[in-house]
Amino acid sequence: MSRKENLISVVSPVYKSEKIVDELVKRLSEELSKLTENYEIILVEDGGGDNSWEKIEENCLRNEKVKGIKLSRNFGQHYAITAGLSKASGEIIVIMDCDLQDDPVHIKKLLEEFNAGYEVVFTKRVGRKHSFFKMITAKIYNSLFNLFSDKNYDLNVGSMTMISERVKNEFLKLKDHDRLYIQLIKWVGFKSTYVPVEHRERFEGSSTYSITKLFATAIQGWTSYSDKLLRLSIYSGLLISILSLLGGIAIVLSYFLLKFQPGWPSLIVAILFSTGLILMSVGIAGIYIGKIFEQTKERPLYIIDRKINL
Repeated sequence: MSRKENLISVVSPVYKSEKIVDELVKRLSEELSKLTENYEIILVEDGGGDNSWEKIEENCLRNEKVKGIKLSRNFGQHYAITAGLSKASGEIIVIMDCDLQDDPVHIKKLLEEFNAGYEVVFTKRVGRKHSFFKMITAKIYNSLFNLFSDKNYDLNVGSMTMISERVKNEFLKLKDHDRLYIQLIKWVGFKSTYVPVEHRERFEGSSTYSITKLFATAIQGWTSYSDKLLRLSIYSGLLISILSLLGGIAIVLSYFLLKFQPGWPSLIVAILFSTGLILMSVGIAGIYIGKIFEQTKERPLYIIDRKINL
């Protein structure tokens, strides 16, 4: 059997997307049926609290190739993807968001690269269709992510990714509680490539990622894959200590040579600055300690409430 004839699994997390589910299944079914009849669509409802699960149930009843997983609560996009991957039976797996900004028509392009011998095929978004505000925040996030990481990551990589069954199995062995699936797949390794795809408008509604969620994701990314923030706090503390020592010498020399009388403002500013630096460093260390605490609990990454066609 050639790789193209293998079972293709599509895993998509669904959160507050009841108006998108029908169109998502329709487009996926149309595109996958052009490639093979041997496919499955796994939709993971991530505790959104709307009627997304009911829509998934309806599609599962109409089409046995559609399979549904309902998590017991909202665990988050990357945990929902992990849940879907754990139930995927395919030798070829496609991960994609449910908002249809990454069009299912691109699966064919990914499959062509996969058949060329790659085990991981990422997509690189061309012409992102985001609001001006989100574009600005994304650029800031990308710059800071690379600044605080030990490696340079191309953060224009899209959510749609194709992986082999072997990559999926290695991915599922990782028990990291901080999960950004693109970065974990990159960490796993294997032969990979990128396919440029057009980024489309969201089919319906707006992104559910608020400023708070985006900031939390940024912190998670900065602290999960590097200890550079800790090292930067050490370097900044050392720099401030050296500058303080030089400033102290300058004040002493000015007192004796120029009869300079240092005042309270400079002292208060120095105290506030050094205190802020200390608190920031303690906070950064606290984040890493908190991650250790969460990891040692060894809680499950997700809990499945219901399954259909699985």
